[in-house]
Amino acid sequence: MLIYRRRPHDVSEADVTPESIYRSRRAFMGTLGGLGLAASFAPSAWAKPPYEGVGEADAPKWFAAKKADARWDAVVPADPSKDKTTPFEDATHYNNFFEFGTDKDDPAARAGQLTTAPWSVTVDGLVNAPGAIALEDLIGPSQLEERIYRLRCVEAWSMVIPWLGIPLADVIKRADPKSEARYVRFETLVRPEEMPGQRSRFGLIDWPYVEGLRLDEAMHPLAFLAVGNYGRVLPNQNGAPLRLVVPWKYGFKSIKSIVRISLVKDAPMNSWQQIAPNEYGFYANVNPDVDHPRWSQSTERRLPNSLFSPNRIDTRLFNGYDEVANLYAGMDLRKHF
Repeated sequence: MLIYRRRPHDVSEADVTPESIYRSRRAFMGTLGGLGLAASFAPSAWAKPPYEGVGEADAPKWFAAKKADARWDAVVPADPSKDKTTPFEDATHYNNFFEFGTDKDDPAARAGQLTTAPWSVTVDGLVNAPGAIALEDLIGPSQLEERIYRLRCVEAWSMVIPWLGIPLADVIKRADPKSEARYVRFETLVRPEEMPGQRSRFGLIDWPYVEGLRLDEAMHPLAFLAVGNYGRVLPNQNGAPLRLVVPWKYGFKSIKSIVRISLVKDAPMNSWQQIAPNEYGFYANVNPDVDHPRWSQSTERRLPNSLFSPNRIDTRLFNGYDEVANLYAGMDLRKHF
């Protein structure tokens, strides 16, 4: 039997199921607990949880095959009401993806024209196994996992999203980094004929969009490469077919539509850092004590919300993922923001 140990970053499976199913499952888990069996009951033994209002989507054959063996890794926390999963409609129709425009609804309206298959990712730089790798081969050696993560935007709004993907560390290990590698640089697709934001005369970004992590950050178990969400293949507007998810950092760090992953010696200059270095640092760790120059970061609007129900909650350091704190021991997080 697979022994499951709950991790601090786990978020509730109950939050992605209808209430009736959640209550019956929780009652069942309570029965297991009374018998002393709950701690050893593996979440992966459950079938894929239902996602209310989310249908299947056209997906490559390799994705469907991998999903059949995915590990559905959600568990019930002590208080599931704190992190209620964002409805699929909100998560797919309110987001930033400047390759398609600057308004929140531009990605959903314009990303449908993006061709996402075939897709390859170049892994290069200070590695012993460089090369251009088809997406199915990049993901293939690893088991798909579901991770339900909080997503905190630097604009002070947030969501809770169930992602499907693999640990970023799996890809980096297979590339076999050289000893002098210290950082990981990510680069997005440049295809202005399909990405209207890239051909705008008023854009601030010097394409391609670039992001970076320190190597130890990239190797942390929470760092994730997503190819799906809500139990289905990743929608174009959410960064298809491959995006980074780093849940303890502001959302702009989670670069979308990745085509290159490079191991480098020096810290790469990320795109927003290049545009406004006084507003966007390299680390971009969620920190309620370090405000953006133009607004407070102490609270956030958890979507969905409205004028009469703002759903404002307190922001937590590292977005509540305390297990990454050791990565920044001794650092001045105001200076290294």
